[in-house]
Amino acid sequence: MDRLNDKWLRLIGVPLTGMLSNLVFFDAQNEAAEISRITAMALSVGESLLLWETNRLGILLSRRKFPTIKATTARISTQVIWFMVMTVTTRFLLSYYYDSTQFWGYALSSRAYVFNIVVPFFFIIPIASIYEAMYFYRQWYRSHFEGEKLKKEHLQSQLLSLKSQLNPHFLFNSLSTLSSLIPENPVLAEKFTDELADTYRYVLKTQDQVLSPLKEELNFIKTYFNLLETRFGKGIRLEIQVYPQYENHYIPSLTLQLLVENAVKHNAVSDKTPLVIKIFTDEMGNLFVKNNLNKKLNMVASPQMGLRNIISKYKLLNQPEVIINHSEESFQVQLALISSQEMTKMKLSDVI
Repeated sequence: MDRLNDKWLRLIGVPLTGMLSNLVFFDAQNEAAEISRITAMALSVGESLLLWETNRLGILLSRRKFPTIKATTARISTQVIWFMVMTVTTRFLLSYYYDSTQFWGYALSSRAYVFNIVVPFFFIIPIASIYEAMYFYRQWYRSHFEGEKLKKEHLQSQLLSLKSQLNPHFLFNSLSTLSSLIPENPVLAEKFTDELADTYRYVLKTQDQVLSPLKEELNFIKTYFNLLETRFGKGIRLEIQVYPQYENHYIPSLTLQLLVENAVKHNAVSDKTPLVIKIFTDEMGNLFVKNNLNKKLNMVASPQMGLRNIISKYKLLNQPEVIINHSEESFQVQLALISSQEMTKMKLSDVI
């Protein structure tokens, strides 16, 4: 929940409502109790501060419980109930105190009690409306523009993946591998061709998806890895240990492909020092992608656009931060898995 940034509204609003209420409530009879207008004004400001802060607390609590645009009705209903209970209680106790002590120089009638309780609502309602209008606008603005930003991030992810698959180097290696397989092992060449087609098919399938089931991502990465294995042989290995209960959870589409590609791009691959990529989960519902390090010599610095893209998506989806653990021996990325219930709450169809 955002911090309630209303410093200037309170600095101006409290004294102003105090002065206006003093004009309404101050009576000439007050002079009989030797209470000056300045004293009465100060008391009015104090009462306004009490009411303002009491009802402001209700606004904070309602936003914490019902923070989204879709929960606006529930949030406003909660505020209305809070305002009525707290305002009636506060104003009644103040009136009772003034009545029992005859603070103003006279006893209060039943009509005065009602007047003292009802009039403050003419101040509370417009002030609460200002608070809610400002909050609703900020929520709408964030939902709209972050939705647009998420679309751009998703598009960038697609382009990065397509770029890595379609760049001349990748095509050259894939076609060279296929060319050598055709005369030597036609059956394997046919399998390689099918897997290459499946790789492109999945990329095109996910172009309209922000999230994909982990099970689908794992099936895709196995197909993608077969291409790498055909190319590098025993120089590369993939180990997957994922709890079955998490296979129906979600992650941003093509995340695993970007991370596996990142591992291959930054490490030397050979039979003597194989690149081992591990994909596994823990009992807390976190997904890990880990690989040993065998950095290439004369490696050109990488902007790590794929990794930054994943981090940005998790941030926009209000998910736990992506955790990167980098040591001399290994590189590991920790991702939070998104349950079906969480995805439903996100209403991602609104931002796709």
